[in-house]
Amino acid sequence: MKIDGNAIRPGNVIEHQGRLWRAVKIQHTQPGKGGAYLQVELKDIRDGTKLNERFRSSATVERVRLEEQPYQYLFADGDEFTFMDQENYEQVTFTREMIGEPAAYLLDGMVVTVQSYEGSAISVALPDSVVMEVTEADAVVKGQTASSSYKPAMLENGERVLVPPHIEAGTRIVVNTADGTYVERAKI
Repeated sequence: MKIDGNAIRPGNVIEHQGRLWRAVKIQHTQPGKGGAYLQVELKDIRDGTKLNERFRSSATVERVRLEEQPYQYLFADGDEFTFMDQENYEQVTFTREMIGEPAAYLLDGMVVTVQSYEGSAISVALPDSVVMEVTEADAVVKGQTASSSYKPAMLENGERVLVPPHIEAGTRIVVNTADGTYVERAKI
């Protein structure tokens, strides 16, 4: 599907220079001279290389429609993660580089979205947030103001996160999988 160059949004997958790219960041720019353009940071879906490109509103790009299918996370073998299609039990494997930093938040049995293009799986999207248990939390320092102070804590998966002072070890919290930040205390 063809779209105008200024209609690209973060998360869109486009075909550019014969390759598939995901738009990571966009910035509208209106210079003093000349026409406005969209500065887009693109990331190659297959090998992860990055490219900064300018698109004017007069340019057209090919937006790619990806097929999305729910898969279940099965296991990790070193830096490879295996997922299973819940309908036909077909398995696919992704490397840690393909998944990125959210790989640390994969939990046994988690349902993820595998995106494929022309029959081949190209990327994995985790849920926006996961519930994790805090295994270690630093003590609260007296005199800190509760509104803006956060303390370091360790999660069950070994990742560090900053949490509010009232969070103790053993507490279950909601963590954003995209950037690994604390969202809220989990509802019991």
